Amino acid sequence: MHKGVVEKIRAAGGEVYAITSEPQHLADQAHEHWALNFENVGDPHQEISKTCSERGWLTLYANQGDLEFLRRGADWKVEHPKGFFQPGVLALTRAGRVLYRWRSVPSPENLQGTAARPTPQHAWSAIESSLAAGDAAGDTAHDDHPEIDQAPPPRAIFLAALIANGWFIRVKSFAYSPGVGSISSRFALAASRWLVFLAFWAAALAWLPMVLVGLAFAGWAAWIARDIRRVLGAMDVQEELVSEQNAPKRT
Repeated sequence: MHKGVVEKIRAAGGEVYAITSEPQHLADQAHEHWALNFENVGDPHQEISKTCSERGWLTLYANQGDLEFLRRGADWKVEHPKGFFQPGVLALTRAGRVLYRWRSVPSPENLQGTAARPTPQHAWSAIESSLAAGDAAGDTAHDDHPEIDQAPPPRAIFLAALIANGWFIRVKSFAYSPGVGSISSRFALAASRWLVFLAFWAAALAWLPMVLVGLAFAGWAAWIARDIRRVLGAMDVQEELVSEQNAPKRT
């Protein structure tokens, strides 16, 4: 919207919709707080997403694991009866020809889908090219190597920020909530807490026996490592969100 892409799409005769796996009341809430100028549609039962897969347009990935990590970072009720789907971009003509499609494929490189999205300008440029090619060109292929908005941070830095965001007691997500700062500002604030954390352990070493401090630190490290494995491990459970009629038969 801020890059002017929405206006360009409308000038070409199209419209923009945001589909979310959240219920409609949260979609409306985000629409209001972000002052969006296009419609947000809640799809908690993934009917729209599965229809896109059924028609061969776009098949997203969905998280099927435990949602505790997401709940920790949100001050609203997390409602995902069938998991939450990963991001995707789909552009269609009125006749159903695919002009552009991209989906986030969870991997360690994009922090299991947390980061790396196509830039609006890149997506619109690809759409313009497909429009210029005409209907004879058929559906466009998946965009597997888009120009992304920003590269994800190294996994070690990402985990360190999650730990600090949970005040070193547990990992805590940077989930969206109304009134909170941007993810980048909260990420920087969490990172600064490591200075206080390290100063605390330095003071402990200066005033307490080294053996006791070492045992305490080892206990904390084991606690955090267990929390990371348990909570983030559940977030790694990702499956392709195919329609039931296209799902593989189970025997």
